[in-house]
Amino acid sequence: MVAPTSKKLFSVTLRVWRQAGPAAPGKFVDYPAANVSPDMSFLELLDVVNDEITLKGDEPIAFAHDCREGICGTCSCTINGKPHGPGKGIATCQLYMRSFQEGDTIVVEPFRAKAFPIQKDLVTDRAAFDKIQQAGGFISVRTGAAPDANSIPVPKEDADLAMDAATCIGCGACVAACKNASAMLFVAAKVSHLGLMPQGQPERDKRVLAMVQTMDEAGFGNCTNQYECSAVCPKLISHDFIARMNRDYVAALFKAKFKPASNAAGGGAG
Repeated sequence: MVAPTSKKLFSVTLRVWRQAGPAAPGKFVDYPAANVSPDMSFLELLDVVNDEITLKGDEPIAFAHDCREGICGTCSCTINGKPHGPGKGIATCQLYMRSFQEGDTIVVEPFRAKAFPIQKDLVTDRAAFDKIQQAGGFISVRTGAAPDANSIPVPKEDADLAMDAATCIGCGACVAACKNASAMLFVAAKVSHLGLMPQGQPERDKRVLAMVQTMDEAGFGNCTNQYECSAVCPKLISHDFIARMNRDYVAALFKAKFKPASNAAGGGAG
């Protein structure tokens, strides 16, 4: 029989960004939270605070969440200046209150980026990521049947790298952490996990050109290789994928530049 452990309750203050809508002015509002269990997740604390706010007849704090298991990417908040808060390799929903102490003031705000406009309070619109995915995040090779998928040998190193890149949940922490609001780590992960597999080769050049172009059109900034992105990534995706994507991008540009000239020569022009 395991003896019960003592779990001391404590109190904190949440300093939360409140904004009624995209065009409304915003401000920080303080909310005291008492009897906080160290085993509470951060989102559970927000639920408790919202219950108290609602009982007072006020508007609860709007925040996004879905699975609460660190795989959906929607629970995106900046906590004490860091996307997803203290800790490494976790999303906001995996942050537990034992990371804080009695009397702490915890500053909570939405991800700040031009391409992620604030909708309300802590909720941002990250449809720009969806557009990037739609631009090239697909393959034309049939993979519906297991024999088809297993018929082409894949080197283990490539398979492992592809799986590492595919763990990206599209949360946007990389953008929020970057001083330029760059989406390079996200795009690199999406480009790489398909580009590393044999089934992803038919669209490889088209994919990287389309996704990078869509990223630029969405208003994301440029990468300056300071690696804040990989430091806050909840899935610990390496910034090495950015270099891989850059190589693919340059190669695709080169092919796109010289392919028309080659076709013209073949057609008898000159």
